[in-house]
Amino acid sequence: MKLHIEFNSRMREIELNGAGSGGRWRCVIDGREVAADAAEINPGVFSILIGGDAFEARVEPFAGKLRVYVGGKEYVAAVHDPRRWRRGDGVASESQGRQQVIAPMPGKVVRVLVKPGEGVEAGQGIVVVEAMKMQNAVRSPKSGTVERVLVAEGQAVNAGEALAVIA
Repeated sequence: MKLHIEFNSRMREIELNGAGSGGRWRCVIDGREVAADAAEINPGVFSILIGGDAFEARVEPFAGKLRVYVGGKEYVAAVHDPRRWRRGDGVASESQGRQQVIAPMPGKVVRVLVKPGEGVEAGQGIVVVEAMKMQNAVRSPKSGTVERVLVAEGQAVNAGEALAVIA
């Protein structure tokens, strides 16, 4: 499968050849072959091994793109799948239906920015989580209404834990 991924405002051509035994992938990134082992350890959370280096990546949909958290940093990626363009549905859309706002890493909730019933826009901050002395705004994956806030200020949270629900 060949994809074009815009990552940090730079377009990359990536070819993925299916997971073989043990989650091993053959990847070609901008013409350079890379062997990777990848396993989804929780929904949207991946353990990745590339050249002896281990990474944990959390991936969540966000306004027709992907928000990727690796090593305490946040990245935005847009996947341009040529097959989607041929079908005529290449226009990106927001996440549909009820969506959970998920903690990208373990930490402590230092601020809740919204209340149930409040309207929010895609990308708007919902909760601020502090991890390793850095504060990270966890944002809404879609425009909608805050259905529930599942955490309180001062509460410890784990990676992958639901913080709020947006309908």
